[in-house]
Formats: sequence, structure tokens, C-alpha cells
Amino acid sequence: MAKDKAGAIRVGIGGWTYEPWRGTFYPEKLAHKRELEHASRQLTSIEINGTFYRGQKPATFAKWRDETPEGFVFSLKAPRFATNRRVLAEAGESITRFFDSGVTELGSRLGPINWQFAPTKAFDPDDFAAFLDLLPKDVDGHAIRHVVEVRHASFQVPEFVALARSHGVAVVVAADSDYPLIADPTASFVYVRAMGTVEGETAGYPPKALDAWAERAKTWAAGGAPDGFEPIAGEPETTPRDVFLYFISGHKVANPAAAMAVIDRLG
Repeated sequence: MAKDKAGAIRVGIGGWTYEPWRGTFYPEKLAHKRELEHASRQLTSIEINGTFYRGQKPATFAKWRDETPEGFVFSLKAPRFATNRRVLAEAGESITRFFDSGVTELGSRLGPINWQFAPTKAFDPDDFAAFLDLLPKDVDGHAIRHVVEVRHASFQVPEFVALARSHGVAVVVAADSDYPLIADPTASFVYVRAMGTVEGETAGYPPKALDAWAERAKTWAAGGAPDGFEPIAGEPETTPRDVFLYFISGHKVANPAAAMAVIDRLG
């Protein structure tokens, strides 16, 4: 957690099933069925990738809820069937089916929904606005937080930032990557996917870089903009925000160590 009057900071990884993590993150003899139990006690959030590729059952979401401690939060990758389409305004059925699959069974563990778009998907203002209009703000009494992961340079304009802000939808901060960097806060939370872990560093990044990630998280949580992550659409309101920081891709075997190192620095 961040300091008083700042938002909550949660740090994690993408998924929890990855064979090279056995012996590096998971104890060698840990039963596979206990991997989520273990991971959720070392980290404070996990981004679930499996929901991008296939639907899940309500019982599965309930199981994930029950295996994780109070205060732990999942983010979910929304289904590709909603975002990998030519006309986004026609995604309504896929969006409804996703929320009808039982995601709210996660209860208090339900965090942001990440709507990831293909790197080839360009910004069409009218069609993207129509898509954002389809995203529900509330499902079964649960407030839903949305974040869009846009990966085409055409989105790197003030018009897109204003559109996301008008809907209260966050934009993924694609850090240490080749994707366009859009660091403007547009919602009540900041969602960062750091993709720069490298082989040869025990925790994926050098110690000074891990220090920097912890300080950036604190700055975002307090409502500020870290150096190197300045907004492109003018200064937003300085408001404390929750922060979700995931170490994704890069040298994947080191991502849990990077996340734990930052959690340790946050105290």
C-alpha cells in the first residue's frame, strides 16, 4: 500500500503457470494445484491471460477467489473476440457474454479488465467511442474498472486521451517496450505493464532500476507524473490513484523476482 492519502499500489505478474518458475519462484516439490495459493502470497496482484483466449466458468472464478487472500486482486484480459475485429462497435455480444461468464464470482478480488488490441489496430475515433460506450460500469452490483491496451502509434494523440478520460477508462502504460507510450492518467487508477526484464539480472532489472519502479509507483499513487512518463494531453488533475504494476514479457523467468523486489521496496 502507498502512504496516507495516496492510492493503493499492487504489483504482480502475468499468469501463474510457467514451468521455468518451478525452482525459481515455486518450490520444486510444490503441488501444481497450489501454485496460485503460493503466488498470491508473494505478490499483490496477477493479470490473468487465459480469459483472453477462452471463456471460463463461474466455478473457476470462485475457485480463484477462494485460493487467494483478502486484499489480493486479479486483473483479467478481456476476450480477444471483443477486440480483434474490424468494427469495434459490433462487439456488444462478446462483451455481454464475457461478463455473463461469472467474472463477478471473484468478488473483492475482481480488479481491472484489460481490453487488449492488436498492434495493427489503428485509432478510429468514432468506432472506438462506440466501443467504450459498450463497456458496463456495473455488473451484478460490482463496479467495473476498464483499461485499454492500444498498441498502434495513431493512438498517441490528445484526442484519444480525451476520449478515454471522458469514459473514465484507463490506458495501459506500456513501459520498457516498443509499443507507444501513453502515460496520461485517464481514470481513477494507473495500469502499467513493464516489459523490460533481462537475462543476467537476478530480479530482472538492476537494483537502481527497481528503486526507480518503486518510486514511480509511489508518484502515480500520489497523483503525480514520474520523470519520463509525462502526459501528452496536458496536465491532468492531481488526484491520488490506485496503481497496478505488472512485470510482463521480457525475461519472463525473472518477472516474479522483479515484482517481489518492488513490493519489498514499497515496504
